[in-house]
Amino acid sequence: MSGYGLEILGGEACDALLRSQRIGRIGVCSGRPGVFPVVYGLFDSDVVFRTAPGEKLIAAALHHEIVFEIDSYDLDSRTGWSVNVFGTAEEIAHPVELARAEALYLPPWAGEIRDRYVRIKAIEVSGRRIAATSRASRHASSLGLPARDLRP
Repeated sequence: MSGYGLEILGGEACDALLRSQRIGRIGVCSGRPGVFPVVYGLFDSDVVFRTAPGEKLIAAALHHEIVFEIDSYDLDSRTGWSVNVFGTAEEIAHPVELARAEALYLPPWAGEIRDRYVRIKAIEVSGRRIAATSRASRHASSLGLPARDLRP
């Protein structure tokens, strides 16, 4: 547990959480930063998502470093977790890997055709969990707020 009330999650816990979700967010910074929701799956330890031509595909073509994030939280109990995957983006073009990506069944997030697949070659995976504390509740009380109104 860190001094800030965060539990640092190990690799197995991060992997289990990554396998438990289907929607995440991609952060790219090619000129202007952007965060985009995606439907994703996993190739071994790498995140894979579908996309159309645009910023995410450009980042993959240029092998930019990007970040992927998933999370869950409960405002009432002041608990939650997040997992970040930092890595290099690359378009999947090899026929065998493309077949594997298509087998993940990643329906498009938006109604447009998303026929390109991008893989994030993981460099670092990190996660943290926030546990409710009586200290947070006391702090909320001192501000005259119920604990659930303070965002983690």
